Amino acid sequence: METLQEYLLNKGYTKIKLKLTKTNHFEIKATINGVKGLFILDTGASTSCVGFEAIETFKLNAKDSKIKAAGAGATDMLTQVSKKNTLKIGKWKKDKVVLVLFNLSHVNTALIAHNAQPVDGIIGADILKKSKAVIDYEKKYLYLKL
Repeated sequence: METLQEYLLNKGYTKIKLKLTKTNHFEIKATINGVKGLFILDTGASTSCVGFEAIETFKLNAKDSKIKAAGAGATDMLTQVSKKNTLKIGKWKKDKVVLVLFNLSHVNTALIAHNAQPVDGIIGADILKKSKAVIDYEKKYLYLKL
């Protein structure tokens, strides 16, 4: 019988290793506009986002947004939006990616308090849906459709 990995690779998916943190989140490495970063994979986050401090790091063209962010214990946070970004995760690549920017300090404070590494942002359901993502929780792999 064919394994999940064999099936997905035969269907044109690429495989990316996930790292489980001490906070029980999956960490993933990704590249935004040619710059590598560390992200949390969050199926519950509707939109992928990065912290305000990453504007220069990832060469983002950010504009103020009327959308208020909420999550991880914080609400009504001011946001900015950056369009036309290139996102690369493993061999998967997408242009014209929209990212929301907001204050990630509450997320990183919680991660650091649990001896986990701070992150540059969150890969959310928007990217997971676009890439037809499949998560193998047992083997700790993310599969994205090329």
